[in-house]
Amino acid sequence: MNVEELEKLASSMGLLIKIQVIETLGLCFFKIVVAEQKEKIIKIWAEMKGWTYLNKQGIQLDTLRILSKAPSFVSELIWATTMAWAIEKKSSHKARLLAIFDSEGYSKKLVRYFKLIGFKIVKEVGSSPGDLLLRLVWGGAGTLMSGECNSILRKLEKKLSLIEES
Repeated sequence: MNVEELEKLASSMGLLIKIQVIETLGLCFFKIVVAEQKEKIIKIWAEMKGWTYLNKQGIQLDTLRILSKAPSFVSELIWATTMAWAIEKKSSHKARLLAIFDSEGYSKKLVRYFKLIGFKIVKEVGSSPGDLLLRLVWGGAGTLMSGECNSILRKLEKKLSLIEES
C-alpha cells in the first residue's frame, strides 16, 4: 500500500490522514495524523512525529500518541502511513525509536507493543558514557529499537486488508 491508498482507505472509514513536513538544515521533520472531521470539528485520534536521518536512509520516530477510544484500525493506519511515507517520499528503509523508561510496567508494555508492530530491540540506553548522545537525542533512557519499514508495512497491510474485505 502507498500513502494515497491509505488515505482512500481511511476516507472509507470516515477518517482523514494528514502529513505535515518541514525541511530545514538538511533535516526533514514530519508529523502524521489520523483524524476525524465532523462538520467543522476535527478530532485527532493518532499522531506520529519524527525526522529523517541526515543520510536519509532512515527515520527517527520521536512521538507517538494514539487515543484510547480511537476507532478500530487507527493504530494500524498511523503506522502504515508513516512507513509508506518514509519509503515513498524519503527512500527510507529503516526506522528507530526509543521506548522511554517512565515506569517499569509501562515501559515493558511499550516494548511489547513495538515488537508486535515489527521492531526489534537494539540496546538499552542508560547512564553509560556511550549512551550520552542517545540520551540527548531522545531526552531520556529506555529501550532503543529499530525496524525495517518495508516489513513493518507488509505486516500492517495484512491487518488493514481486513477492512477492505468487510
